[in-house]
Amino acid sequence: MNTSIVLTVIADDQPGIIETVSSVLSSHGGNWTQSSMSSLAGQFAGILLASVPSDQSQACLEQLCALESEGLKIIVRTSGDEFLPGNEQEFTLELIGNDRPGIVYEITTVLTRNRVSVIEFESRVESASMGGGELFKAKAHLLLPEGSDVEALAGELEDLANELMVDIRFHK
Repeated sequence: MNTSIVLTVIADDQPGIIETVSSVLSSHGGNWTQSSMSSLAGQFAGILLASVPSDQSQACLEQLCALESEGLKIIVRTSGDEFLPGNEQEFTLELIGNDRPGIVYEITTVLTRNRVSVIEFESRVESASMGGGELFKAKAHLLLPEGSDVEALAGELEDLANELMVDIRFHK
């Protein structure tokens, strides 16, 4: 039997962070199954899912937490059960518009009100090539619960896009 481990890793960006974490997992028979990692403003930030044999999980967790002495801040959550999806529907939300504070809050307020889970969220601000200023771009993979009113959600997102003066695409 395996234990699922979700790790969040934060550290000053430097070569070898991923190798260090993967070495600990490997030494305990662990399997790195999914991750998302980035360097942001000189900081390394990552989240990953690994599967470790249950009889090795405690020793693995202790060794991972000991990496703090090497400058890695690691937060660990475990689960013995794998996530089993039901009849949820997956959608993608893409947004582009002039950057301003509150865009993520406004979008996520609509999603939360509709009980939508965010599976993955990526965003960035980049220079607008034509009229100056900055563009905010985001892409989210969403999980809508069974019985969701997709048309009503799409309508709310469209209304919000008009209010924020951004372009939103919401699609399967």
